[in-house]
Amino acid sequence: MTTEPPSGTTTAWTEIDAPRSLRKTLGLYRTGFGDPTTRVSDGAFLRATYTPDGPATLRLTWSDDPASVDEAGIQADAWGPGAEWMLTGIDRLTGTTDRPVMFVDAHPAVERSLRLSRLARIGASGDAYHQLLPTIIAQRITAGEAIRQWQHLCRALGEPAPGPIDLVEGLLLPPSPASLHRRPAWWFHPLGIETKRARPLTEVARHADKLWGWTETGSDVLAEKLALLPGIGPWTIGSVLGPVCGDPDAVPVGDFHFPNSIAWALADEPRADDDRMLELLEPYRGQRGRVLWAVVTTAGKAPSYGPRKRILPMAKW
Repeated sequence: MTTEPPSGTTTAWTEIDAPRSLRKTLGLYRTGFGDPTTRVSDGAFLRATYTPDGPATLRLTWSDDPASVDEAGIQADAWGPGAEWMLTGIDRLTGTTDRPVMFVDAHPAVERSLRLSRLARIGASGDAYHQLLPTIIAQRITAGEAIRQWQHLCRALGEPAPGPIDLVEGLLLPPSPASLHRRPAWWFHPLGIETKRARPLTEVARHADKLWGWTETGSDVLAEKLALLPGIGPWTIGSVLGPVCGDPDAVPVGDFHFPNSIAWALADEPRADDDRMLELLEPYRGQRGRVLWAVVTTAGKAPSYGPRKRILPMAKW
């Protein structure tokens, strides 16, 4: 199916058929290899989280990967009060209705990146709370620091995941809203999380019950509501709209690397700002997030510069 671009753009796209990789699709929901809440392997996905009905653990297994939707051999189990909610969202989570796209007259780098990344789908977890926590932690720090701080936070506050002990041993739920929303900022300092990131963590926890309704109304409303919360800006919002709502157009503005990566791949420019990145992505409006992630993950990085690690003296580890 060929889709006309939104008003103001010039590049139409066509949905194409391709096998789906469940590992690549579901791997986007794991924060680092040691994520205490989420495990992904060649044939299985295990995730503990909160739902509108309470905590739950979802286990998906599959026999073939990549494979067509009908031939993957998915088996699903879930435990906890929110088990039914998790099971009813499997198609959405695994991007069953999402399709890779091909653009008419796309830049060669975009065409190549979309081809190389077409096995992954854009899923929609519907779970803004879980997605927001590690994303907030990742604000303004390196990926390695963010992964470690997320692990420490989950181990400090996360409760054991529901389910058979032989399957979920060591798996943790993310910190519950009740465990976060009244904690003073200084409590987070030994984890390396300063006040500017501690406050949005507690604000998201305070509004956790509202997040479900905001998410159900779509990415535009969710973005509008999240922007009202202290410490939640365009980068955080753009980072969560894709995996939570399945929005293929969501772009994180304010990232340290993304503008350089896009400018390097599409214009041979080693440095760029957000305005330049959005200018280069504009022909792909409607699918800008898909294009961004495809290029960033397959086209290589722009020449690097600057410090690799920020020193946080408050951190205990």
